[in-house]
Amino acid sequence: MKYAKFFSIFVAVFFALYGLIGFYFLPLASFDGSLTRMAKLPESYFGWTREQPAINPELMKSADWQEADVLAIGDSFTHAQIWQTVLTERGVRVRTETWGSIFNICEDIEAWIRSKGFKGKYVIIESAEMYFEDRLAHSVSCKQMNYHPLAIRFPPPPKTLRDRNGNDYSGRLSVGIQTKLNSIYYEQLRNQTGFISWDSLGDARLHRVTDGCNLFSHPSCSDVLFYEKDRILDLGDNILQNMSVINDRLSGYTTVWVVIPDKGTVYLRPEKKFWDVAEQRFIAPNVLRAFRQSIENKTIDLYLGNDTHVSTTGYLLLGKVIYQSIYR
Repeated sequence: MKYAKFFSIFVAVFFALYGLIGFYFLPLASFDGSLTRMAKLPESYFGWTREQPAINPELMKSADWQEADVLAIGDSFTHAQIWQTVLTERGVRVRTETWGSIFNICEDIEAWIRSKGFKGKYVIIESAEMYFEDRLAHSVSCKQMNYHPLAIRFPPPPKTLRDRNGNDYSGRLSVGIQTKLNSIYYEQLRNQTGFISWDSLGDARLHRVTDGCNLFSHPSCSDVLFYEKDRILDLGDNILQNMSVINDRLSGYTTVWVVIPDKGTVYLRPEKKFWDVAEQRFIAPNVLRAFRQSIENKTIDLYLGNDTHVSTTGYLLLGKVIYQSIYR
């Protein structure tokens, strides 16, 4: 009886301690942004706080093939269906497809598009900078289209404010503890003289950005998270040659090339020349120049501090640049 009582007390104390530990650490294991999740750093440090524009969800619907004026092929920047609202609110009907559904732009792309009933004039090809070279290389070597439509067509409209109320206890305790340890180490690093970057954060890295607090709204605004796989080298001549090959395959349409510069390019390596050259040779809106001008105008959270993607403000700027490149 004595041992049973002792065991019951032990179990009760154990679960009480676990509950207290979980109550403290588990909210730290909940992340809004992809980069805070990779880095295991608190959203309270790197989560955006500035309100973003609201998007009418009625403008985010993809048009039927037969009714579309524009076909947009892209990655997560396009699947979000936000930049397209700049066109749809002006009466342009946009059919959205992703690289995940078409895989490649193959030799028979033009015949395939016509077989879907598309009667529009413009084909927009969008890609993030870091994946652009591989996507073009695979496309140029592809003979026949292999289409698999995605089930999810209409993403929800983006948040105007990040939800900072209430705690999420659904994460893993070990992740919460690691996040706390990382935050302690970050507090030590950030105050060191000459601190520039912290690279050992999984697939993320942290970099001090000049004038960061005039460009980002997160509390630790002098430091910004970046994706470790952001492209360092400029895009080269081989990519321009492959763009020409794709243009020839789509000779019956007007092809618009939209290459989204990586977050690291926009804030850390803006001297890249690819966008200037592509703009001269193709219908390729100079997204890097537009984003840099926006930064020079002190746009807050053009890219989100805790994510690899642009904010709603960034998406709307992207849509404006695309619209102007088509309907000048």
